Amino acid sequence: MISTSTTTPTPTTTDRSQYNYDQDGDVLYSDNLLNAGESELYHSNSTTADDDNTAYDPLARLTDFERGTLSASDNNAGVLDPDPIVELSAQRFRRTIDVNLTGHFLGIRAVVPSMRRAGGGVIVNTSSMTSEIAVGHLAHYTASKHAIAGLTKTAALELGEYAIRVNSLHPGMIRSAMTEGAPEEQMSAKYPLRRFGTPEEVARTMLFIVCDATYASGAAFAVDGGILAGIMMGE
Repeated sequence: MISTSTTTPTPTTTDRSQYNYDQDGDVLYSDNLLNAGESELYHSNSTTADDDNTAYDPLARLTDFERGTLSASDNNAGVLDPDPIVELSAQRFRRTIDVNLTGHFLGIRAVVPSMRRAGGGVIVNTSSMTSEIAVGHLAHYTASKHAIAGLTKTAALELGEYAIRVNSLHPGMIRSAMTEGAPEEQMSAKYPLRRFGTPEEVARTMLFIVCDATYASGAAFAVDGGILAGIMMGE
């Protein structure tokens, strides 16, 4: 059984029409159940997460009583809401931390009991290339992604004795809802691979972490087209 926590990225002014909103103007999210061959994929909604793990209750009930034990979990929730620090409210800062970081923490905590009963498992925390570099107008996003790196390493230290591996995945610029409308040709001109990545390339790396990287824990896997390698001088 595989679980994943997700949330829709905060829309920009150019793409708000494709989302539904609640009375506070926040995007509405839904939980979905997908069958994937002999495995089952469960989505939980970290935007409603609190200390009681209510957002993860359906997953906890299924793993405990109906569907067996959990073997892999991906904490993938994230919002992107750019603004310079001087224009960023504390409320928006906290919301980004709650979704991007606290959601990962609650996701880890929710699946550990089932993985311990199973004799092990693997948790992947989706982070970003901004876990190692900063991006202007994204102080809250960058802070959350830096923190995920530390959370991942701490979880790897604590859960290793139960044969639970914890690693992080660090995508760069990927063709997705978050980068829709971004000038790929212009932005990627200085990237080593000269293009954005694809969701399929991220998925293949995720599959490697879950299925093949059996002696890796506390590790960071970059899928960034070489951005974190550095810059070329004289170009």
